[in-house]
Amino acid sequence: MPIESPFHPQTAKRCKSLRWKDWSGYYAVCAYDTYAEREYFALRHSAGLMDVTPLYKYDVCGADAEDFLTHVMARDIRKLADGQVSYCCWCDEAGKLLDDGTVWRFSKDRFRVTAAEPCLAWFFENAHGFEVSLSDVTDRIATASLQGPTSRDILKQACGGKIEGLRFFRMTPVSIDGFEAIVTRTGYTGDLGFEIWVDNEHAPRLWDVLSEAGKPYGLLPTGLDALDVARVEAGFIMNGVDYYSANHCLIESRKSTPYESGLGWTVHLDREPFIGQSALRAEKYRGPDRRFVGLEIDWDEFEALFAKHRLPPEVCSAAWRDPKPIYNLKGQHVGHATSGAWSPTLKKNLALATVQASHAKIGAELRFEVTVEYVRHTVKAVVVKKPFFDPERKRA
Repeated sequence: MPIESPFHPQTAKRCKSLRWKDWSGYYAVCAYDTYAEREYFALRHSAGLMDVTPLYKYDVCGADAEDFLTHVMARDIRKLADGQVSYCCWCDEAGKLLDDGTVWRFSKDRFRVTAAEPCLAWFFENAHGFEVSLSDVTDRIATASLQGPTSRDILKQACGGKIEGLRFFRMTPVSIDGFEAIVTRTGYTGDLGFEIWVDNEHAPRLWDVLSEAGKPYGLLPTGLDALDVARVEAGFIMNGVDYYSANHCLIESRKSTPYESGLGWTVHLDREPFIGQSALRAEKYRGPDRRFVGLEIDWDEFEALFAKHRLPPEVCSAAWRDPKPIYNLKGQHVGHATSGAWSPTLKKNLALATVQASHAKIGAELRFEVTVEYVRHTVKAVVVKKPFFDPERKRA
């Protein structure tokens, strides 16, 4: 049975929909209102406040902390500066993805790893020979995500302007209402945003302070439904949806590599040996068999398909996660779309998909499967550049 996060007293009394889900063993709000539209528009036009405490958090300390993380991560962690956060992935010896997350560098001998699923045992297995200590701090640290165009102004009000000038994927310690916190300029919406990390005992007060500071800026508590639409617009991959951890795959075809999953840019091959290096180097040389792409589904064809049955086009108000087959123009199966959403901001029907590499070129025309009145049809879908939504304010 799920447990309550440290923010639960604040989130529960605001959740009018009573819709919750289990996120890594915690109660998580799907939407505070009956529908998530208002929360989505807050993320894109003002700001949304989310409880993201269920993220797994591991502290990595010791004389060999830097070398250890450089050995287990596909990215060269030695290149991080103090106070920098980096998006990373890690793989098994065959170069297959296990998870993705972030690595924070406090100093050469102190780091923090965030992850989508539990992986502490795997880190311990690979820590032999390194002078390093690993500790799970997931249930000791509460995390609030403040995302949207007014998020910086709200956070400045809450912490006295101490985050002014904080760069993209950097972190800084701050004092909020007399307690200590760490602010990282990170998030999962593809927009301007911050995540605030505090000891559990300070979580209720943090939520209240941010809520009060956000009132003049249109801040709303925001659930996972709105976040999921935003992350599709941002083109962000999700473990367990767009790819599966190799630990959970019963067959090889379910496994993915960073190059197949759009994470090749996080792989640094030319350095000392790291886990999966040989397999990844060989794949880089020959090219991946599959690619992770963004698709724009042709609205005219989609609408016309429903019109033949005298029906309005059926578009889910939330993001969808049930896989859809993708075909080439000859009707041959060439991949599958794993998640997608109607973008209220872009006014486009979007999908994220894994397709054969030969069909992954920008501008390639494919066919997306749509079921209308129990009959399967296909409509045009064009491979487009990701992210679909990429505002300048995100990095400014």
